Amino acid sequence: DYSLKSDFTWFASANNTLKFGFQSTYHSFSPGTAEGIGNETAFNKIEVAKAFALESGLYVSNEQKIGSRLTLKYGLRLSLFNNIGKGTVYEFDNNYDKVDSVVYPSGEVFQNFINLEPRFSMAYKLDEFSSVKAAYTRNVQYVHLAQNSTAGTPLDIWFPSSPNVKPQLGDQFSLGYFRYFPKKKLETSMEGFYKLNHNAIDFKDHAELLLNEVLEGELRFGEAWSYGLEFLVRLNEGRLNGWVSYTWSRTFRKIPEINNGNPYPASYDRPHDISIVANYQLSKRISLGANWVYSTGSAVTFPTGRFTIGNSIAPVYSDRNAYRLPDYHRLDLSITLKNKDKPNRKWTGEWNLSIYNAYFRKNAWVINFVSDTEQSNTTKAEMTYLFGIVPAITYNFKF
Repeated sequence: DYSLKSDFTWFASANNTLKFGFQSTYHSFSPGTAEGIGNETAFNKIEVAKAFALESGLYVSNEQKIGSRLTLKYGLRLSLFNNIGKGTVYEFDNNYDKVDSVVYPSGEVFQNFINLEPRFSMAYKLDEFSSVKAAYTRNVQYVHLAQNSTAGTPLDIWFPSSPNVKPQLGDQFSLGYFRYFPKKKLETSMEGFYKLNHNAIDFKDHAELLLNEVLEGELRFGEAWSYGLEFLVRLNEGRLNGWVSYTWSRTFRKIPEINNGNPYPASYDRPHDISIVANYQLSKRISLGANWVYSTGSAVTFPTGRFTIGNSIAPVYSDRNAYRLPDYHRLDLSITLKNKDKPNRKWTGEWNLSIYNAYFRKNAWVINFVSDTEQSNTTKAEMTYLFGIVPAITYNFKF
């Protein structure tokens, strides 16, 4: 990505602050290349063509204070997305089989998308220490991340909107209550949200993902929605500070050609998410830190049986994302030692010793299903994890 961005602020009056600006990003997508090693390899080089796009946006917003209690923020963003050659656009029939293609030369713009993205929020002070907030936002997503949910292939692929892939449109509503307790220096909040996505994207069953030049034929489109509640308690002052946050949320998709048209959890649907962060200033130079995170395991599709066709064994899969990986959690610890202050020194530095995953939680990255060598006609699950305990020592300094 190559980006150009500029933001401006105009204090129009004591009660109105106007912000406006623009951003433009040039995207280059490289789906992948595979080639053999050595001069005698029989493997032919495979290279999926790159894709190019320009994403731009203009925005204007105003923050308006009405009286001493009410603050409004409202604005509009105009977004533009251009597919740029060199590129190939494939045409598909009703079964998503490729029937034709059109090649566009380098530099030619062959597809334009233009969308308006309004947004509005309000905050109302109930008293000196509490307030309620509400917001609506429309977001348009032109660059997409599709996640394969089969447990043994945790593959994510980025790709642009195109003549075959419409941008995803998201409308989000939120409502929250916020309160500060001055005696205890505690900041608390509770917020609920609902989001509806149009043109949601997912892979079909048994999709061919790696080095597939017609990847768009593996995609299916429909609707998605999510909702949830977020809770936060934060201690901002004192030798001991930090926060505790908890989020309960659900995310579902409904795509006609997937899961018999029935709703199913998205692969990133994680109903429970907890984060506990604590920092303790042991002395002027020494501070301790701890961070514990927990989340429900991501939704995946597991094989539930198998059958034989000739000499080959084929798996039978569950409904889309009907199972979950084991829950994820870990504890990180750290200690920081600052250098002694010296009057004539023009820089400061500090040592940091940290331990990632202090109690060696084996969090699942992928689960593969393989034949059991000890029992015939039996399949067993094997879990792969990436990181155990990871210690680190760093030295940071600034002028």
